[in-house]
Amino acid sequence: MIHVANPAPASVFAAEFLTHVVELGVEHIVLSPGARSQALALVAAELERRGDVKLHVRIDERAAGFLALGLAVETRMPAVVITTSGSAVANLHPAVLEAHHAGVPMIVLTADRPEELREIGSNQTTHQHDIYGPAVRLSVDEPAPVPGATAERRGAELATDSFYTATDYYAPGPVHLNVAFREPLSSAIDVRPVEMLIQSERRIEPGITLELTRGPNTIVIAGADAGPRAEEVAHEGGWPLIAEVTSGSRFGRNLVPAYRELLANPELISQIERIVVFGHPTLSREVPALIGDSSTGIQTIVVRGAAPEGYNPGLNVSSFVNDVKVETGESDRDWLGLWIVSGREAFERYESTAIDAALATAPNVTASRSESIDEKKAFLAAELAASRVKISRELLVDAVWRSTWPHDRLVFAASRLIRVADKFVGGKKISVHANRGLAGIDGTIGTGIGIALATENALTRIVVGDLAALHDAGSMLFGTQEERPRVQVIVGNDGGGTIFDALEVGQTASAENMDRVFLTPQQVDLEALATAYGWGYTKVATVSELERALTGAGEGPELVEVELER
Repeated sequence: MIHVANPAPASVFAAEFLTHVVELGVEHIVLSPGARSQALALVAAELERRGDVKLHVRIDERAAGFLALGLAVETRMPAVVITTSGSAVANLHPAVLEAHHAGVPMIVLTADRPEELREIGSNQTTHQHDIYGPAVRLSVDEPAPVPGATAERRGAELATDSFYTATDYYAPGPVHLNVAFREPLSSAIDVRPVEMLIQSERRIEPGITLELTRGPNTIVIAGADAGPRAEEVAHEGGWPLIAEVTSGSRFGRNLVPAYRELLANPELISQIERIVVFGHPTLSREVPALIGDSSTGIQTIVVRGAAPEGYNPGLNVSSFVNDVKVETGESDRDWLGLWIVSGREAFERYESTAIDAALATAPNVTASRSESIDEKKAFLAAELAASRVKISRELLVDAVWRSTWPHDRLVFAASRLIRVADKFVGGKKISVHANRGLAGIDGTIGTGIGIALATENALTRIVVGDLAALHDAGSMLFGTQEERPRVQVIVGNDGGGTIFDALEVGQTASAENMDRVFLTPQQVDLEALATAYGWGYTKVATVSELERALTGAGEGPELVEVELER
C-alpha cells in the first residue's frame, strides 16, 4: 500500500485516514495551515490533485469551522476540518457548538504534541483533548503514530469510527479526533488510490412512531430544520401549520401566516387541545410560552430531530417520538378554516401596515390599461414614485423572498431581519437556512459560503445585519487558488445592533445607555471592505435599486449594502 521507503508514521496515518473517509463518502476537506498538521495537509493536497476530494484552505480556523458546517448542511455529509495545535483548536469551538446543537455532522481533526511535549511549556501546546466537552459525539486523544502497519491500521479504524458516529441516523453531529504527531512531521508518501466502498445499508433500529387520532383540536408547529415532514403531517391531518421561516415547511394549503398574533389570542388558543412539534422553534416567544404553560392542559408531542436535546419548554412536553402517523378519517374543516381565515386577516393587517404604507404611492395597474392619457400619466408617475421608496426591513425581506427560486439557497443571520421575515413573508417551497442551534450571529457568512460551494451553480443569498456581517468578515477572504462561489451577501445596514430596541431593555434603559452598551454603533465603509477582499459591491437605497441588484446577481461573490433606518 505504501511504496516509499521508511515514510514518516505521521504521513502513513494521514494517508490512510483521509483516503478511507473519502471512500466512506466525505467529499470536502477544510484546512487551516499549520506545522504540526502538515502530514494531513499534504495528503489532502494530493487527494485534491487527483480529483478525489474538494479541498478548501482558510487561514482563519473559525471561518474554516463554519465553512465546514455549511458544506454539511447542504450535503448532509460531514466535512473534515484540519487544524494545527494551540489556539487553532479553540477557534473551531463556535462552529462545533452550532453543529452539536443543530445535529450537523462534522469531523474535527486537530494535530497535537506527543505526550513527552505536553505540560512542559512547549510552544503552541495546551490541553486539547476533550476541549469541546459534551458538544462532540466522539472524542479521541490518539497517541503519536508509530512505525509499521499500526499507523495504517489506526488511520482506517479511526476513519470508520468517526464517519459513522458523525452520521448516526438518530444523533448526527461533530466528532473530535486529537492526534499527536512526533517528528518527523511528514515525509514523501505514495497515497493509495481511492476505491469507493460499496456500503451495506446500515441497519436503523425502528424508533417510536405515534398514531395521531383525529379528535383533538390540533396544530402543527415547525421550527428550524423541521423539513417537509411537518407540512405532510399537517396536510394529512387537516390541521393548521405554523412554520418558521427556516423550517423547510413554510408552504402548502394549511400554512397559517402571522402566527404570532394568533398565538397571543386567548380565545383562539383556549381551543387548542394538542400540539405536534417538528424541529426547533426559536423565532418567537409565543410558541414556548404556549407549550410551557401547564395550566392550559394542552397535550404536546415533540418529534425528535437531529438535535441532541429534545424541545421541552417548561418541561411540559407530554411525549417524545421519532415519527408520527395520522389516523385515517375525515378532517375537521371548521378547525382548519378558523386558523386559516384568522391568519390571513392578521397577515393582511400587517401587510397593509408594513408594505402598503411604505408603497402608498403604488400605481393602479388598471390605470395602465386605460385609454385616458391623464390616467396613463398618473400611472407612470405613481410607478416612478414607488420605485423611489426608501427600503424598510419589511420591503427588504419581501424583495429577497420574492427573488428566491426553488433552485436557490437563502441563508439568514440570527439578527433582526430573520424575525421580520418570519413575521411577514408568505409560503414558498424554497431552501432556507440559519444557524439556529445556538442562534449566534457568528459564522453566518462562512456557513452560507459553505452552502454555496456545495450547491455549485445555484445562487446563494446571505441576509445579514451590519454587525453580523462585520463579525464574520474574515470568511470573505478567498485565497487566489480557492473557488469563488456564486454568492450574494445582502447587508441591512442600520449602523448598529438595533435588535435590542424591541427587547425589554429597549423600554427600560436610557437612550444614552442603550447606544453605549447595546447599539454598538459603527461607520465601517462596506465598499472598501468588499474591495479589500476582491468582492463585487452594490449599494442600494430604493426599492427599484434593490430589485435590480437581486435580479442582476453575477457569477462571483458580491456584497449588497442596503441602507436602513434605525
